[in-house]
Amino acid sequence: MSFSMKATIRAWWVPEHQVSCPTGLWNDLLKQLHARSHGRHESGAFLLGTERGGRREVEGVVYYDELDPMAYASGVCVLHAPSFARLWAMCRERKLGVVADVHTHARHAFQSNADRTNPMVATAGHIAIIVPDFASGPNLKERMKVFEYRGQHAWTDRSPDTAKDFVYTGFWS
Repeated sequence: MSFSMKATIRAWWVPEHQVSCPTGLWNDLLKQLHARSHGRHESGAFLLGTERGGRREVEGVVYYDELDPMAYASGVCVLHAPSFARLWAMCRERKLGVVADVHTHARHAFQSNADRTNPMVATAGHIAIIVPDFASGPNLKERMKVFEYRGQHAWTDRSPDTAKDFVYTGFWS
């Protein structure tokens, strides 16, 4: 009989979470997003990992500007088709999948019309996370917005104020 003590404790203490990211990786992600935004424009990344029992476990990050050096040139995150070919090749090489994407907004986290109509991964179930204040400042996790893509440009709000602990970044990740 094989089981994971970590998984058992995580399921008991944080039963609602659907995306799990280790604290250190999450903190590094926020620092990188802030640095890449230069406090002036959006920045973003794909969260890579695996899905186990309906939960997405983040194991790595690929930043948009690593896929496309011009990703932030317009001030908002824009990736062109060749970027996705590079992303899928990285996923195959690392034997991981895209479990979510995350990008920043200037002040408040909200889903813009462009975000709503242009999902980074247009597959039902994909998670999009939007972080306020170019990923700097207090209480970012409580102020971020989380959306689950349902297809046909429809989304479900899974933000901390509506779905507590949907995204978990604690010790038991």
